[in-house]
Amino acid sequence: MSTRKQINLITLGCSKNVVDSEKLMARLRRGGYALLHDSEDTSAQIVIINTCGFITEAKEESISTILAFAEAKRRGAIEKLFVLGCLSERYKDDLRREIGEVDEFFGVNSMEDILASLGVPPAPASAGERLLTTPQHYAYLKISEGCSRRCSFCAIPLIRGGHVSTPIEELVGEATLLAGKGVKELMVVAQDTTSYGVDIYGERRLAALLGALSEVDGVEWIRLHYAYPAQLPSDVIDALRSNGKVCRYLDVPFQHVSDAVLKLMRRGVTRRQTYSLIDKLRRRAPGVALRTTLMVGHPGEDEAAFAELMDFVREVKFDRLGVFTYSEEEGTYGAKRLKDTLTQEEKRQRADAVMKLQAEISAELNRGKVGKTFKVMLDRREGDYYVGRTEFDSPEVDGEVLIPSAKPLRPGSFYSVKITSADEFDLYGEVGERLEIK
Repeated sequence: MSTRKQINLITLGCSKNVVDSEKLMARLRRGGYALLHDSEDTSAQIVIINTCGFITEAKEESISTILAFAEAKRRGAIEKLFVLGCLSERYKDDLRREIGEVDEFFGVNSMEDILASLGVPPAPASAGERLLTTPQHYAYLKISEGCSRRCSFCAIPLIRGGHVSTPIEELVGEATLLAGKGVKELMVVAQDTTSYGVDIYGERRLAALLGALSEVDGVEWIRLHYAYPAQLPSDVIDALRSNGKVCRYLDVPFQHVSDAVLKLMRRGVTRRQTYSLIDKLRRRAPGVALRTTLMVGHPGEDEAAFAELMDFVREVKFDRLGVFTYSEEEGTYGAKRLKDTLTQEEKRQRADAVMKLQAEISAELNRGKVGKTFKVMLDRREGDYYVGRTEFDSPEVDGEVLIPSAKPLRPGSFYSVKITSADEFDLYGEVGERLEIK
């Protein structure tokens, strides 16, 4: 390329999209482009938007972002506008008709196509080639693509296709390259981490993968997200307990606890199995922090089912919890077979009630940490505080540890921190010694 043009790549949606964007950015840079990410800088001649199409709110955000940059193109502020990702995969033809300013729409597996449109020549695949958009000391590691489950509310299988695992040796190679760049914490992500390995090894191999990743020099923390509650392998629970590099942290999106609602959701798990799994996790991996996601307002969730869900939250006392409201997604079982009877306001009221209860639980759990000392990964300095996390907290979605910036500390390093006070979601502490990786 005779002129080094600049691309601003906007990433919307989940951590899996972050990984896709980082891999695309690496190829673009190798092709001669200068890169910005999620930037408000208007100097970039080309904008690429990596969209989310999972639920109504995410789709609305994606469309709003596209329209804003379409307007910028009409004004002549940018030269080209490309859209890719989940929303584009689902609604490419509709979007092309409605938003003519976009030069091209690409789906979820179209990296080579978008690179070709930008004049980047084909190149042999390079496992782990990424331009990190996270702080240099942590990164997401996507271990599979797609999902073969058929939950009533979820369009992911329609968008991303069935579950396809990445071989262990490729993931270890990627983790090794990331560690060489200074990454100390890996967030293991996928649409369904529980099913890792079934398609290529004939059995679930998540625990084997965790063990292999823990052998990578420089990696200190490995954090597991999006473990489907049905058929969670026992050896994964053993890894949470006994592997010193695997954080005592597990993200399991239970969604609901009412048998009637779980059946309509097509989750393949019952109330009894749900409680049994939670008990097993806490007995066999003492101290594990459990994060979950719940859905309110799904068809069939009457007042009794919602009360059952509230009791579930009250009894289990999850360390971290998020809530979605049900939205009818085209092509899903729920949209085709179930009637959405609650208003959005009723769904929002239920979500607010769950989060109010969770805030009380979180405050209680955090108060129990006052006076204790934790190993903390320092993420950044912000105002009068350094901000970090314990092994029980994932970036972006969980609570943080705030440390007064009385003396210079080094982001990306581990410190011993004594907790001095707490609020609903965050901890406050005083720093001790810096902890070196052995």
